[in-house]
Amino acid sequence: MNKINNTISSKNQPLASNIQRSKIGLILLAAGASSRLENFLKQLLEFRGKTLLRHTAETACSSKCQPICVVLGANAEKLRTEIADLPLEITFNQNWKTGLSSSLQEGLRTLLEIEPKIAAVCVMLADQPLVTSSIINNLTDVFERGENPLIICQYAEATGVPVILARSLFDEIHELKGDAGAKKIIQKHFAFAAKLFVPEAALDVDTWEDYERLKSFEEK
Repeated sequence: MNKINNTISSKNQPLASNIQRSKIGLILLAAGASSRLENFLKQLLEFRGKTLLRHTAETACSSKCQPICVVLGANAEKLRTEIADLPLEITFNQNWKTGLSSSLQEGLRTLLEIEPKIAAVCVMLADQPLVTSSIINNLTDVFERGENPLIICQYAEATGVPVILARSLFDEIHELKGDAGAKKIIQKHFAFAAKLFVPEAALDVDTWEDYERLKSFEEK
């Protein structure tokens, strides 16, 4: 595997249209209970006239990724109605209390049932509404170059989701435990990851302070 040492701008030109594209599924994780928001459903917080869940689900549907799976857990029935009309699969993680890993595994299981031959999976969160479909597509374009099994976002001094994991990493997804999600895989394979500079991914809504910061982008 080749290392990419330089961070790639999210504004890079897309790949030529004659390159054969792989089948890349997408998992949107939305199963959490929003405990740091005093049990208010952050998935139902509004941004630019839509709930965070609706906003991120529409972003997923507008991307090149297919199929798409949204993983719900806490308050699943309340959230399902927000996205029931969209062209995606909704699955329920009955073990959502054990953390992100079980939701990621449930999403991957569902995608593989729909499309057993997917080449990779994109993982995104329902609380990152500044992430656009263009950003997701840029990640998939980098993956199409075939040089890296892992495509990650870099923002501020951190790296993380959205992320694309190649099929060669699916077994490691199945082995994850707890609330780390894909973080353990990112750390293990960091040297072989392509890193896309995506400052928009730095803001995820975990607290009321985060939501106030997000609202400052309403008119931008």
